[in-house]
Amino acid sequence: MTVAYEQRWIARGSEWLGLQWYPPPADPQAPIVLILPAMGVPAGFYRPFATMLQTAGLAVVVADHRGTGASTPRASRRSSYGYAELVDDVAQVRATVATEQPNRPLVLLGHSLGGQAAVLHLAAAHTAGAADEVAGLALVGSGLPYWRLYPWWRLGLLGFTQGIHATSTLLRVWPGWGFGGRQARGVMRDWAHTARVGRFPELAGIDHASGLPKLQLPVLAVSLERDTYVPAFAMDHLLKQLPAAPVERVHLTGPADHFSWARKPEPVATEVARFVAQLP
Repeated sequence: MTVAYEQRWIARGSEWLGLQWYPPPADPQAPIVLILPAMGVPAGFYRPFATMLQTAGLAVVVADHRGTGASTPRASRRSSYGYAELVDDVAQVRATVATEQPNRPLVLLGHSLGGQAAVLHLAAAHTAGAADEVAGLALVGSGLPYWRLYPWWRLGLLGFTQGIHATSTLLRVWPGWGFGGRQARGVMRDWAHTARVGRFPELAGIDHASGLPKLQLPVLAVSLERDTYVPAFAMDHLLKQLPAAPVERVHLTGPADHFSWARKPEPVATEVARFVAQLP
């Protein structure tokens, strides 16, 4: 059985960020998990997962990335935003959650692109002295898909990622042909950079990645055996950029892949609930 949520929005100029708020537990100090989705995946996709976390006694909020689900604007040729704006959105959502639920320890949980946005946000927050306000970070199927790490299909991956970048640049938008949903060209540019170079790009002229080695918050990193988009070694490549963070590494076997785990979420939800329960 799934749990009903309340749809809310955060005003961002003339546009909106959509949030799904699940009923919080009675304990006002129970942790809150902020879920940041994968590229092109709406917040509602995570409803079984959010329900399981809520049943485990956690407060849960799921945010839509701009242009996806309940968030606006829909990506078009006028949309030039990229990772910098997604990271700013995380900061806005986090501030709203902290205002609404000020006594709850906050855990960021990022799936795929959401994990990248969470990591970059924390690096930026560390520079501003605000990273310590986050109790922990959970990553599920999130990493850096550096083409040189992959086996025999590495050249195909390089062509695929850079082809998407070239197409989105030419069309001034990524139409979502078979991958990632409709996206702004800047998002695909920055994502393709991570595949080509193996590290995050500068965002608005700032190298947030330089702050990653300074992050010291607890991290749970969950990879999936059948995840072909972000195999375990792609996640490990991202984790190498967090040398000061205490990382708990979990690799789940079984039929779940990059997306299907969220529809039958018990293995991942169990690990996340256990991780949150042991945070200071």
